[in-house]
Amino acid sequence: MRSSVPAVVVETGKRSLPKQSGISKTAAVSERKTEYDHFFWTYTEEPHRTRRQAIIKAHPEVTKLCGPEPLTKYVVTGVVALQILCAYLLRDVAIISWPFLLTAYIIGATANQNLFLAIHEISHNLAFRSPLANRTFAVFANLPIGIPYSASFRPYHLTHHKSLGVEGLDTDLPTALEAFFLDSVFGKAFFCTFQILFYAIRPMMVYKLPITKIHLFNVAIQLAFDFALIQFAGGRALAYLIMSSFLAGSLHPCAGHFIAEHYVFGRQAPGAKDPSTMVPVPETYSYYGPLNLLTYNVGLHNEHHDFPAIPWTRLPVLRKIAGEFYNDLPYHKSWVYVLWQFVWDKEVGLWCRVKRAEGGRKVGADSWKEEELGANEAKGAIPGVR
Repeated sequence: MRSSVPAVVVETGKRSLPKQSGISKTAAVSERKTEYDHFFWTYTEEPHRTRRQAIIKAHPEVTKLCGPEPLTKYVVTGVVALQILCAYLLRDVAIISWPFLLTAYIIGATANQNLFLAIHEISHNLAFRSPLANRTFAVFANLPIGIPYSASFRPYHLTHHKSLGVEGLDTDLPTALEAFFLDSVFGKAFFCTFQILFYAIRPMMVYKLPITKIHLFNVAIQLAFDFALIQFAGGRALAYLIMSSFLAGSLHPCAGHFIAEHYVFGRQAPGAKDPSTMVPVPETYSYYGPLNLLTYNVGLHNEHHDFPAIPWTRLPVLRKIAGEFYNDLPYHKSWVYVLWQFVWDKEVGLWCRVKRAEGGRKVGADSWKEEELGANEAKGAIPGVR
């Protein structure tokens, strides 16, 4: 039975968006859409480019919000220092003990989730103007996570933006195998508990990135840091960091954003899962609650996908300027409730993702080179501005 409390809220807005441009129907979608496939397949273009162009036409001043945020480097440095301090203070505390586990859950998981999202922010070149400085700083932010991943995250994540929902490119999408075997309360609870592992392993199963200098640099610096930490503070200090990373992507309030961002919540119109009906299905949801203070405003996810080159501190400004474009969109009121409903609501699960068979492009692992995403597109959407 469906929960009596809706997962999303819709408010009335003032401006309607232009219809999404249609993409020709392809045999590829028809072949994928079988009785064993319950994803939301669509022929429409992803909505963010369309809305970005409409917002810029109505409010060209939003392009001035694009660019690095100097505050990011200070926040990241403070969180890295906090995690190293906690690891040192717990060096003699038993791993299976309340002081260790509670610190890892309350402080460690929150801090490392913050660093996950700092790396997300840095991947869009939003900490420094120099691409070299952004790549290097992402490796620094990676240190308390314990496992090297910042170099791999960036191309996979930028491809997610360029290829939202595209089968075989967007590694944020669950595979049919995952959705089939985890289509139960127990399966969804398992997914929520170990979702950090799914997000770490799935990309490599979809397509593999070439090993570049930045990947080797990321691995070398992380291994050197881990070795130095063990030598200086012992194995329990490193165990604290690894435990913090696991809990950050498990049943933790801040981890709700992983599911809240792109899973389809709320009852959809009849026939929404039949791509031939062309029924529009929301594929990105925002969240405007207090946990954004700990997570670089990642909850403003529609806003982020519309303008990936606007940093976290200016996303609320974007929403204020272009509020009429966002007030009609569904949004979440609680990440904790998102996790609860995802597990218990039979109408919500891993099948609840929008997929498309074509479009987008892969962003390569181009070592130190800059891959601008959003800023140039925003400028190019205004005639005469480049």
